[in-house]
Amino acid sequence: MNAPILAPAAILILWSLIMLVWMVATRLPALPKAGLDLSGAGGRGQDIDPQLPPITAWKSHNYAHLMEQPTLFYAVVVLLTLVGQGDGLNAQLAWAYVSIRIAHSLWQALVNTIPLRFGLFVLSTLCLFALSLQLVMATLS
Repeated sequence: MNAPILAPAAILILWSLIMLVWMVATRLPALPKAGLDLSGAGGRGQDIDPQLPPITAWKSHNYAHLMEQPTLFYAVVVLLTLVGQGDGLNAQLAWAYVSIRIAHSLWQALVNTIPLRFGLFVLSTLCLFALSLQLVMATLS
């Protein structure tokens, strides 16, 4: 099977796990500094975000984002592979999507100014939209 489109999907999965490790590595040391105790019954991670430094919470927010829209990306990649359209322009669009999502992650985790972050989100969404259109055309023909 020739499906170069699977490589960017694999990279995005790995990147998501890297963000998970980065989130845990920054969040756990920040909890005691914020006076939060892990031994009690707790809520969800997002419930403690207001009590943490913003730069710590940003990593958690980005990890959550990587569990949202990219799920559509993975579905599109698998379906394009199944219909034999996992190469050429589609693979290039997938690489663009993943590259922009990684840039988005780094920007959100380190700087987090909204205009550029939103621009990166829009660009990645356009790539996903193009991939989705390619998928619809491939499945209807």
